[in-house]
Amino acid sequence: MPGQLGFVMHAPWPKPQRYDGLWVIGHRGAAGLAPENTLASFSQAVRLGVDAVELDVHLSADERLLVIHDADVERTTNGRGKVATTTFAALRRLDAGDGERIPTLDEVLEAVPTRIAVNIELKGRGTAAPVARAVTGCTRPLLVSAFDHAELARFRDLCPDIPCAPLLAEWRRGVLDTARALDAWSVNLADGIAGTATVNAVRESGRLCLVYTVNDAERAAALRAMGVAGVFGDFPDRLLKPAR
Repeated sequence: MPGQLGFVMHAPWPKPQRYDGLWVIGHRGAAGLAPENTLASFSQAVRLGVDAVELDVHLSADERLLVIHDADVERTTNGRGKVATTTFAALRRLDAGDGERIPTLDEVLEAVPTRIAVNIELKGRGTAAPVARAVTGCTRPLLVSAFDHAELARFRDLCPDIPCAPLLAEWRRGVLDTARALDAWSVNLADGIAGTATVNAVRESGRLCLVYTVNDAERAAALRAMGVAGVFGDFPDRLLKPAR
């Protein structure tokens, strides 16, 4: 049944390391401690002991899967322009912070130990099929999520055995119908809409609830008490220390 660990054929997520029933997921690696979505950021998250890492993917002009959050490169690199209209070679010449380069999805999956789950967010248009090809045959714990639920449905059709999750910045009618149609493993809520009513609604639908972005241990503990299964954080070091 959806919402239960290991219900899919794909490898289940590992048992949470620090909190009973709460995964700590490094948001864009450890975005508050190292340049986001870079190999350095993912390495930092791994060193801290996260249960999972989250990343975002866009396609370059020559259809390479790049790990970057924004549709353009201005905020996170020393370059200018859109990812979708820039070649892979040109994107790789950019400094993504502290001398880091924009990594490919394959590079991140290779760098992150297989014991650690990876949440891939379909950020760019048309990423469902390339991501499906990239993860086919992959036995590590995975989750694929998106705000674009139509794109997520395309991924689900291609890889029905890999857990998926609709992302929500606001609660709206039909959310749980969407989750059911996707046979979603979890529903991932913004912290601002994560409360007793919304978390209970997700859980009563038979799905896990994950919450982003949480950078306070007391808030993480409160969410855990509500029944949230995991939290995404920019500062995993704060969340890996249980609140007193």
